[in-house]
Amino acid sequence: MKVQTEQGEITISSEVFTNITGAAATNCYGVKGMAVRSKADGLVHLLRRESMGKGVKVTYNEDSSVSIELHIIVDNGVNLMAVSRSIMSEVRYIVHRTTGAEVRNVDVCIDSMVIG
Repeated sequence: MKVQTEQGEITISSEVFTNITGAAATNCYGVKGMAVRSKADGLVHLLRRESMGKGVKVTYNEDSSVSIELHIIVDNGVNLMAVSRSIMSEVRYIVHRTTGAEVRNVDVCIDSMVIG
């Protein structure tokens, strides 16, 4: 994504968006971590902190906004709607605050639940 300022142009890579988004989502209450579905066995795996960007998909829209899709694993017993709303709000705020990009939508996909 490119942002034009009076001093010049700033290019923000997809990796920056995925890292910011992953960090914002995992800081929310009830989120165990980011998830990825293995192509080999079809199982959902919890990602370590350094590779949590694999659980995030960022789409750049024509109007210079971004759409974000998150794949997460949540703790057992949490209210899924409340956790999802919290993630949507936090991700939208953090991404806009740190990059200046408008966030069109945030989709939260709960891929698994961890007991304990």
